[in-house]
Amino acid sequence: MSEPQREVTSVAPTSLKHLVGMRQIVEQVRVSIDASFADGAKFPHTLLVSEPGLGKSELCNVIKHEMCVEMHTVLGMSINHISDLNSLLLGAKDKEIIYINECDSLKSDFQVALYLALDQGKIVLSGAKSGKSPQSLKIPDVTLLIDTNFEFSLLPALRDRMKQTLYLPWYDEADLAEILRRRVRGVGWQVQDEVLPLLASLAKGTPRQALRLLSASHRVSRSQDETTVTLAHAKRAVTLEGLDEMGLSAVEQAYLRVVAEGDSKLNVISSRIGMPTRSVQTIIEPYLLRSGLIVKTDSRRQLTEKGREHLSESRADGA
Repeated sequence: MSEPQREVTSVAPTSLKHLVGMRQIVEQVRVSIDASFADGAKFPHTLLVSEPGLGKSELCNVIKHEMCVEMHTVLGMSINHISDLNSLLLGAKDKEIIYINECDSLKSDFQVALYLALDQGKIVLSGAKSGKSPQSLKIPDVTLLIDTNFEFSLLPALRDRMKQTLYLPWYDEADLAEILRRRVRGVGWQVQDEVLPLLASLAKGTPRQALRLLSASHRVSRSQDETTVTLAHAKRAVTLEGLDEMGLSAVEQAYLRVVAEGDSKLNVISSRIGMPTRSVQTIIEPYLLRSGLIVKTDSRRQLTEKGREHLSESRADGA
């Protein structure tokens, strides 16, 4: 009989003690929570910054649970009119949290309205056609949590209103393996011990990638009507995902091959791998730079010695 399926994302931390890694961030948040309870105050306005997949939303959810308040969550790009923003601000209660995910996608005039509302404790409604002065409505004393992958895409005035900024770090392989271990226990899957270190080593320091590979491995095992995820299942999942021994995707591997052939200008690389230049800069290059596989200037990209060695080994493995 087939076992019931549960998504790996169905188990999420609700307490600081359940978080793995980012120890400095945990302590910073703990101090803010303790101070808030000691003073009977709300949690301070906070900006969370990191590359995608490092747990910004998860941390906001933990803060909500630790503060024992409701959280009103919205995606920045979904705010299309000032009335959407006003409704969000007026719909919360004192000390509750308003969380704007991907706040850099919030239009600049809405960012201005947001920080003015925080400063003044009110929203200003447009004046009537009769020419009367604009009316204002007091807003609750809420906490604003905003996150972004691109800190300097936010207006400086909005950034400056945040009482603290949390820069979420990359995870080491041991922490990623522990995250996977806890999720496996939470969803009740049977997974061989050697699977988790393998997946952690391919996750590029990112929990989201590690969990995605865990789900892919589980799908492989279930496709064979087996209830235990084995190393063979995990390796098959990695192959199906098109990842190499460093966890590089097919597009990242193509990028390295193009640069190895001598094409070093961004627009040429972008054209050859079929990806917009901005996507290359924000999605492909950050990990390649961080892992020491490439170096770049404003106009040129080059493989490092490590990059050449990796590409050579990958070609040998694929031969």
